[in-house]
Amino acid sequence: MIKQIIINFLGIFNSRILGFIRDLLSASIIGANIYSDIFFVAFKFPNLFRRIFAEGAFTQAFLPSFSKCKYKPKFAYKVFIIFFSAILMLTIFVNLFSYPITSVLAFGFSEEAKKMASPLVAINFWYLDFIFIVTFLASLLQYKNHFLIPAFSPALLNISLIIFLLISQNLPKEKIIWYLSLGVLVGGIAQVLAHLYVAYKKKIIKLLIIGAKSKKKVDLTSFKKNFLPSVFGNSTAHISAFLDTWLASFLSAGSISYLYYANRLFQLPFALFVIATSTVIFPKITKKLANNQENEAFEILKKSFWYLFYALILATTIGVISSKEIVALLFERGAFTNKDTIQTSIVLIMYLIGLIPFGLNKLFSSYLYATHKHLKAAKFSAISLTVNIIASLILILPLKVYGLALASSIGGIVLFFLTIKEFGIKRFMFFFEKKYLLLMILVVLISIITAIGFKHLLIYLKGAI
Repeated sequence: MIKQIIINFLGIFNSRILGFIRDLLSASIIGANIYSDIFFVAFKFPNLFRRIFAEGAFTQAFLPSFSKCKYKPKFAYKVFIIFFSAILMLTIFVNLFSYPITSVLAFGFSEEAKKMASPLVAINFWYLDFIFIVTFLASLLQYKNHFLIPAFSPALLNISLIIFLLISQNLPKEKIIWYLSLGVLVGGIAQVLAHLYVAYKKKIIKLLIIGAKSKKKVDLTSFKKNFLPSVFGNSTAHISAFLDTWLASFLSAGSISYLYYANRLFQLPFALFVIATSTVIFPKITKKLANNQENEAFEILKKSFWYLFYALILATTIGVISSKEIVALLFERGAFTNKDTIQTSIVLIMYLIGLIPFGLNKLFSSYLYATHKHLKAAKFSAISLTVNIIASLILILPLKVYGLALASSIGGIVLFFLTIKEFGIKRFMFFFEKKYLLLMILVVLISIITAIGFKHLLIYLKGAI
């Protein structure tokens, strides 16, 4: 299990580093203004679906049903055809009605900005079609215990965007965002090709061809019953970020970009530690519970909890203490000013308040899905999202863009509490053995010392640059 988590960690780390290079170039070339806001709005919609699909929602509904199905080729093929057809129709709809959809996504934009963003929304949405194919094949690869390509392939999107940024860097900003949108599509195609190659090697393509030719009937009732609750249960943080973008369109220019850059930094430890861990343990816990090995499943969860908790304590401490220095080192150059750094760093702190609750919730919600409590998880997400929306509307007036990020963290805290309550407070307390608590104190102290040292290192590096 540790080896597979490390593979996921390295793959995600590689992708995120390239992502930060991309953001660094984007901040320097475009800056934080109406043009960057337009691109982020255009990419936010398909990226919202991408995160919901790719970070477990589809897999958590698909794999348990796929594992139980007696005739897997037909089941996999039928699920693929149904979903791909629906997503293709949705994409065509978005392309036909891109302006009214853009008007909803960026309600606070001027008419000129909406007209500029509308075709970009249509182009970027095609990325969703490609990423569904990637997610579907990745689920089957994970079933075969192959995590390498699913972990490393997101880097291809970032490589594509970096190339298109460099190609267009001397063009007017309104043309650069068109090049970026083209880069999104090229990156999606590259990810599909990478997964198709490995899927062919692992005989997954052969399995789908057999399913296409088969006349046998399969029951999708269980999968259909679990899919929508799984999607909603996994989507709270992403829907929250999407709503933040919508509300930020009413604030001063650059607010959407502050949220974007801060959320990108927030997503780094979340992806490296939370996604890497939950992706690996979910299939393992599911199989243990299916074989009535509940104690073994509980032990896997317990060990994963402490590994993840320690990592998130370290990440949160470093992020809060060094937020300004991190943002300055990564983004403060070219069109990205010191004012932008200060604004983004405060937004980052507001997001980081929710890192531990959001991260640990992802772990325990995986256990709920493995025990077929998809509806419960969806209910908790609905409550959390409602709290988040109310908090956003209350805090946006006094705290502006900072209030939107803080509201997201408040929603995460509520979500974690509800999930633990369903898991069982008494069962959860069994995790807290004395040796782990003593180690936690040590981790907190090490985190503070590391964060202070890291802060001074960043100041030195920024001065040297």
